Amino acid sequence: MTTTPQSLIRLTAAQMAAKLAAGEITSVELTQAHLDRIAAVDDTINAFLHVNAGQALETAAGVDKLRAAGGTEAESLHPLAGVPIAIKDLIVTKGQPTTAGSKMLQGWMSPYDATVIEKIRAARLPILGKTNLDEFAMGSSTEHSAFGPTRNPWDTGRIPGGSGGGSAAAVAAFEAPLALGTDTGGSIRQPGAVTGTVGTKPTYGSVSRYGAIAMASSLDQIGPVARTVEDAALLHELIGGHDPRDSTSLPEQVPAFAEFAANHDVAGLRIGVIKQLQGEGYQAGVLARFQEALDTLREAGAEIVEVDCPSFDYAVGSYYLIMPSEASSNLARYDGVRYGARVLPEGGPLTIERVMGATRAAGFGDEVKRRIILGTYALSAGYYDAYYGSAQKVRTLIQRDFDAAFEAADVLISPTSPTVAFPLGEKLDDPMAMYLNDVTTIPANLAGVPGISVPGGLSEGLPVGIQFLAPARQDARVYHAAGALEKLLNDAAESPLWAQIPALVPAAGAGPDASRPAAAAPAFTPEVGGAK
Repeated sequence: MTTTPQSLIRLTAAQMAAKLAAGEITSVELTQAHLDRIAAVDDTINAFLHVNAGQALETAAGVDKLRAAGGTEAESLHPLAGVPIAIKDLIVTKGQPTTAGSKMLQGWMSPYDATVIEKIRAARLPILGKTNLDEFAMGSSTEHSAFGPTRNPWDTGRIPGGSGGGSAAAVAAFEAPLALGTDTGGSIRQPGAVTGTVGTKPTYGSVSRYGAIAMASSLDQIGPVARTVEDAALLHELIGGHDPRDSTSLPEQVPAFAEFAANHDVAGLRIGVIKQLQGEGYQAGVLARFQEALDTLREAGAEIVEVDCPSFDYAVGSYYLIMPSEASSNLARYDGVRYGARVLPEGGPLTIERVMGATRAAGFGDEVKRRIILGTYALSAGYYDAYYGSAQKVRTLIQRDFDAAFEAADVLISPTSPTVAFPLGEKLDDPMAMYLNDVTTIPANLAGVPGISVPGGLSEGLPVGIQFLAPARQDARVYHAAGALEKLLNDAAESPLWAQIPALVPAAGAGPDASRPAAAAPAFTPEVGGAK
């Protein structure tokens, strides 16, 4: 069978790696096929903020040269060598802009690579470019990017989730087989759910955060985005491990996650259904797919039990005090003085205070300003104990609920998102409704436990995600459970969910969708000296 560019991009990352190793395709062919796909469809999707064609093809050519030469260097290549990848534009990457989706960092070039980028470069994965996100990862829909919203490949009138909607949409639209995201309150898993992809939030500290632009340091976690559980596991193995440059990094070896993902036997596996993460506020179609997933797992021999986590009812409230508090502190560095954008005030004396005010007023979007104000208030004198301190106490209760739940179950299960992807603009004027999109994903970040979202079917023609959670340091369990459910659902269907994306994304050569608004350009030009 002749391999065409269109058939190449529809392989899984594991299949691509196998064909590369066997010499059936070259990395240059594979990388060029994805670059062509990006050129054909990204005017519609807006998944990428920067495309790095030259460097990606250079890396690909180097892999092909090593493989052609044979010998020990070829034999020592990483299994994913030559498979392209996209990077969320919150992870610093030397030689490419890192904007965090914000005017504040437009055009900023990092002088160093994040640890995960160093590992990707060492493994010789061609980096296709940087993907769109809600500004500084603050959002659940990728509508808060300073450079325009990303659109869902399943329906380009709907959101792709957030904050990492760019990475999820790129993988779903076959613009990249793999991507990296960051997950602070669900920003890998929730986009995975609404785009029909797989997203993993590793145990806090098991993947280095060095080089990830901080939003909320005690919650942020880098993780993989893929189309299959196996692909996510393979990428997780690559990026995981201890990093002495990250003070929160766990000193542990990375397990062979792909082996656990390939274990489809769930006989005797205790799966806990979280009482608080279902019911009112969840769409009927989401709950129907969730119940079908439970029935499928039960029929395969899993033991389904209900677990009670009463503190989860307060998770959203706790999160939206802790996260803005940490964000307000982390974003204080963007002052128009040290690095990033600088806006000079009009009229009056040129003082640091006025430069800072002008820069932050012009450089930050509405959602970022909202969270900075909320966080600063929660940390202010007289309110710290009532708000931030109380939220941390709730966080402890949530961790204890997890501990108790994992005594009764090996893994926990819930819908990843209470709804399918909603229309663009529907919740922009209702922050509370937007925040509630993360009701099922936030508890894992507050407790630092691993989670994964795997496609669970369709509701009204749109993907539904199923989430598995496991105890800290037991990421292998989520790959086991998710891999088993994926296999069971795929066996019962004609094709994997990700292969069923409707013909809403134009084929190669079809041209851009003129209905998509142009990416928003910054309202100011940063002073050259301000970007260092």
